[in-house]
This record gives sequence, C-alpha cells and structure tokens, in this order.
Amino acid sequence: MDTIDKQIISLLQGDAKITIKEIAHRLNLSTTPIFERIKKLEENKVITGYHAQIDKEALDLSLMVFCAITLKEHHANYLKKFETDIINLDEVLSCYHLGGNSDYLLQVVVSDISSYHVFITQKLANIENIATVQSSFVMKEIKEGKLPVF
Repeated sequence: MDTIDKQIISLLQGDAKITIKEIAHRLNLSTTPIFERIKKLEENKVITGYHAQIDKEALDLSLMVFCAITLKEHHANYLKKFETDIINLDEVLSCYHLGGNSDYLLQVVVSDISSYHVFITQKLANIENIATVQSSFVMKEIKEGKLPVF
C-alpha cells in the first residue's frame, strides 16, 4: 500500500459517498487508476464496506453504555458461546475481548435507562457464565473518528 492508496482510504473514511471523479480531482490523477486502486483495496479486504454515519439521537438511541464483563469460566467453549450470544444482541454495537481485569468490553446503545435495565435483566442476564457486569454511562461523546492513515 502506497501513499496514494492511503490518501484514497482517508478520503473514503471522511465521505463514503465521494465519487471516483472527485477523488481523482483531489489527488490530481485520472479516474481509471483511482477505480483500479479502490477495486484492489476491496479485493484485498482493506476496504471492507461503506457505511453511513447515523445520528443515534435521531433514532432515539441516546444512551451509550460501556459494559465490562467478567466471565466465571475461561475455557474456549465458554468464550465461543459468550461471543456467539453477544453477536445476536442488536443493542451491542461492538464487543472486545480484553486482557486485564475484565474479559470483555461491550459498547451498548439504547434509548434510555429503562431500556438499558431491560437489556441487562432480560437479555444479558440470560447469557450463561457471566460473573460480573460493570456499567459506565457515556455523559458526552467527545470524538468518534476514523482510522489514522499515515
């Protein structure tokens, strides 16, 4: 991956709807090599998709919570089962397997504290092998960014 590929990635991260013509104009190249580079980046799974950024509050999803999860057992089959169960929860935007005090960190989005209570008591509580859940509520989102492309 060279500097031009990185510039293309940076432009696409900023605006997934930017046209090949506009990218070519900004990079002072013709459209054909830009098209070919994007196609190659997609084929090599560097670009894995194109996404719209949605205002969470416009969808009445204004409460974001980070949940630190500790499991009772750590055998591979327990980890796999937990991960499979979490993948099926729509409220979970992201899930990270951690090293340290907690085993997993979930990013959860719901409409309000009542909805979060339902999530914890009716969904998360039904997942086997969870020892503890520690919730941290987002007061203000400071930065939601793109990957640094150097």
